[in-house]
Amino acid sequence: MSSSRHELLRLLAHKSFRLGNFKLSSGAASDYYIDCRTTTLDAKGARLTGEVFRDEIRKQGWKPQAIGGLTMGADPIVTAVSVISGDLQGFLVRKAEKQHGTGQRIEGFREKGARVVIVDDVCTTGGSTVQAIEASHDFGFEIAGVMCLVERQEAKGRPNVEKASAPAPFVSIFTAEDVRGEHLRQNDDTAPIVLPTVFAAAAACEVCGRPAVTNNPRNLCAAHKM
Repeated sequence: MSSSRHELLRLLAHKSFRLGNFKLSSGAASDYYIDCRTTTLDAKGARLTGEVFRDEIRKQGWKPQAIGGLTMGADPIVTAVSVISGDLQGFLVRKAEKQHGTGQRIEGFREKGARVVIVDDVCTTGGSTVQAIEASHDFGFEIAGVMCLVERQEAKGRPNVEKASAPAPFVSIFTAEDVRGEHLRQNDDTAPIVLPTVFAAAAACEVCGRPAVTNNPRNLCAAHKM
């Protein structure tokens, strides 16, 4: 795991993951909740998100012209990746066409036939991701790939997204189990506490008189501390 990816996982586990009793937007109950926006809208989190998504896009070899997704979970991801990459354009998909002005549903980059990557923050049922995929298809984009920051691996999210995006692949940066595991590690109160070795300056070994290297439980030199 790259350093940026590991740092992003640690930040998600610390800022975005909560244990408890929650009702999801799908109506289902869950014993945990992940609010990725507390990470993707964090200054450090935004940078890490941009780096990790950019690196994965390059790894996949998709070579898109733009990156976009359904507002608002995708908004900070789109901006971060666009800024970090320096060459990927960004677009946002409205949940419905606006009823004024141009009445368009796609905002930002609008070049028909362009290769794009669809992104989302959390995939549970895949509903928001599928909406973005369908709107992008309807507009005339060619979808090279689909990505989410955290995949919950439940409620048929992956098959729903894969069906809508086919033949474009669906890639998740982390699973919910990845984030849960890191959260539990960060909050593990059972880990043994290792106390540093502290002793007075010029302390002497109680056995031979040579300089001591430890005073726990007695002042002993390197030869006699075993």
